[in-house]
Amino acid sequence: MKLNRGALLLLIPAIAAFAILLIAPLAYIVQESFLQHTPGRAGAPPGAPFTLTNYTEFLDPAYVLFFYDTFRIGLIATLIGILIGYPIAYTVARHPSNAQRKLWIGFLIAMMFLSVLVRVYSIQLTLGPVGFFRQISALTGWSPNSVAVAETMIVAGLLHYMIPIAALTLIGTIQNINPRLPEAAQALGASRWVSHLTITLPLSLPGILSAFLICYTLCISAFVVPMILGKGQIFFVSNLIYTRFQQTANYPSGSALSVVMLVLSLLVIYGVTRVASARWLKA
Repeated sequence: MKLNRGALLLLIPAIAAFAILLIAPLAYIVQESFLQHTPGRAGAPPGAPFTLTNYTEFLDPAYVLFFYDTFRIGLIATLIGILIGYPIAYTVARHPSNAQRKLWIGFLIAMMFLSVLVRVYSIQLTLGPVGFFRQISALTGWSPNSVAVAETMIVAGLLHYMIPIAALTLIGTIQNINPRLPEAAQALGASRWVSHLTITLPLSLPGILSAFLICYTLCISAFVVPMILGKGQIFFVSNLIYTRFQQTANYPSGSALSVVMLVLSLLVIYGVTRVASARWLKA
């Protein structure tokens, strides 16, 4: 479809904003990632030579561990968030009272606007040594400084805002599913669980995929949650990028980390989308 002159004029401000706010900063980050860093200086000096050192250093196993923890813990939090958020979304979408549905949706939206610091420190107080951890430690024998406790705290912190996002994403999908379809299956002899697993759940897969991509993207880009709840034992790539930019002023290395993280994130999202489309979302 060809755009007329009026439509092109309307698109110019959006294209200009997109180029200035996204394309230009990304291009500058890519360029900076290939420059050689001079110790004691913020960023690369003018005329700095191009180098691949900023990328080859990430082949070190220590850096691989940062990426592994980021994607692994993010995946755990995302899957748990969807498993908890789906029943909530189903209950809200199928609730007979319109007023109560609005109250539930309003509550979920309000949870999204809660400050990240409030979420993080509430988790730290609730699950920390002054909270439930005493009872948990007595049952499991975990030390408050163990890696397992740090991972659990990070997952809990991520779930604090992943669950509302997953539920809100899935509510619209479930509402668009005709409730007469599972009712017809039950009328033909299928149990409630069978009709749900064979009709409602497959029809919900596009929404589940959307919720997964949104939540997973937010999880792997989390900064405050792993910084505070990781207790200095677990760092996400975002924390490492912050360290390179703010504490060591090594802008080329931080830029290279940002580019690698962006590429890996896009590859993961693309791979998940392709696999899901090929196996579960065929028309």
